[in-house]
Amino acid sequence: MNKIAAIFLFLLLSTGTALGQKDTIIEIPKINLATIAQENSGNSYITFPTDIGNIEPLWFEGNIIPNFNVRVSKDSRLMGVITPQIIIRMYQYESFPVQTPSYIPQLTVYYSLSSKNKAKSFSAFGKIAHHSNGQDGAFYLANGEINTKNGSFATNYYELGLIRTKYNKQFNAVQFFSSSFEVHPKGFSIDELDGIYSKYRWKNLISFFKLPENNNKASMSLKGEFMWMLDDINNWDVISLNRLNIRLTFYYHPKFMEDIGFFTQIYHGMDYYNIYFNHQISVIRFGIMTEKLRF
Repeated sequence: MNKIAAIFLFLLLSTGTALGQKDTIIEIPKINLATIAQENSGNSYITFPTDIGNIEPLWFEGNIIPNFNVRVSKDSRLMGVITPQIIIRMYQYESFPVQTPSYIPQLTVYYSLSSKNKAKSFSAFGKIAHHSNGQDGAFYLANGEINTKNGSFATNYYELGLIRTKYNKQFNAVQFFSSSFEVHPKGFSIDELDGIYSKYRWKNLISFFKLPENNNKASMSLKGEFMWMLDDINNWDVISLNRLNIRLTFYYHPKFMEDIGFFTQIYHGMDYYNIYFNHQISVIRFGIMTEKLRF
């Protein structure tokens, strides 16, 4: 983790230098619920086959997160979002298998606590979601190990949280901060997950978007996601660092590319790929990402 921390520090210092450059600000952006929802739900991406870390060799990991907004108008204070998220990994094995994709359909409702689309506002959200891998095999192999090839994995959960947005005039940038609790109610997950899969999680997201001149896309952004697993799992101590999951993403959108840009990401913690959750991974990855935030 020392190398990973050093690389992140370099990215942070580089970004800070870029953000400190003076830009001509045309107008203060208005931030509506669609923009807030897009940032809160995450971005679609595909990785290059250059992962650095202890993850299994991959040709790519693809995260598909389309959002379908349901609202009366663009200025509505109440909005529903339907998101049929899918995560796919193609492994560097014979025949290039795609094993047990993650299916994460979700319904989220957002409500703006501010009367207008101000650059500084608070919003609340509630989410219900399902996470499974579409398999029906036995959860455990004969030797007692988890069956990652075709073992059944399924859980349902809800999440409640608050989001704060703010426009930073000095850097011509937009800041997001969200904090939420994720709960997997008893009986809403397969029995095999009891005691080994976290059912109560505290999640936080901080992101910073540097706005370019005369453009409606963020030219660069820095995002940090931190999740702490709260319940009694795997006999871990209350303050065990095994409970901590960290994801740090730096995104850059070149002017010559329309809807995609390049990203570098550092992740450490529980593997989020369905039944692979028992793996602790530390990885640095690179790839392309869509970030259609409209300010």
